[in-house]
Amino acid sequence: MSNNPAANIKNIKAIILDRDGVINHDSDEYIKSIDEWLPIDGSIDAIVQLKQRGFIVAVASNQSGVGRGYFDLITLKAMHNKLHALLAQKGAVLDRLYFCPHHPDDHCQCRKPRTAMLQQFADDFALSPEQILFIGDSKSDHDCAQAFGCAFLLVVTGKGEQQRTKLSAELKFANDLCDAVNWLTSATDN
Repeated sequence: MSNNPAANIKNIKAIILDRDGVINHDSDEYIKSIDEWLPIDGSIDAIVQLKQRGFIVAVASNQSGVGRGYFDLITLKAMHNKLHALLAQKGAVLDRLYFCPHHPDDHCQCRKPRTAMLQQFADDFALSPEQILFIGDSKSDHDCAQAFGCAFLLVVTGKGEQQRTKLSAELKFANDLCDAVNWLTSATDN
């Protein structure tokens, strides 16, 4: 499938979101605590809107800060619990949350741009790559989607603006997750 999500938008049944830079603010020093985990304006509402529209929604996130020793799995779980709580306040639930805690030098299969997290998601919900749209803010997100064969949409929050120059000029992009969801919902309504 083309990485252009408009190519077969009517086939999209599921959305995979990167976490840092898409849902919450990112930092070059890593998001290391629950206090540092701050949602980007409108991102929680955008996920709620996806769920209300019937999409299966998951997060797939590299969290090498665990492998680097910047924070532990308990802290990571607390950050994820904060995300779940914010969604629950608005009546929404993520269908899955996948993360890779490994250091890049571990050469694991789950770290994006490798596709193990996307494959697990597809297996968990009996989806084909053509039914998935991956929304991310990095070249590794893009490369993961391309290797897996699903559509990709770049958001220019997080690292997205600087990554945009490293990617194809034809790549579809959005200002933020709200903008991405507005595009998706209007495209599927037509």
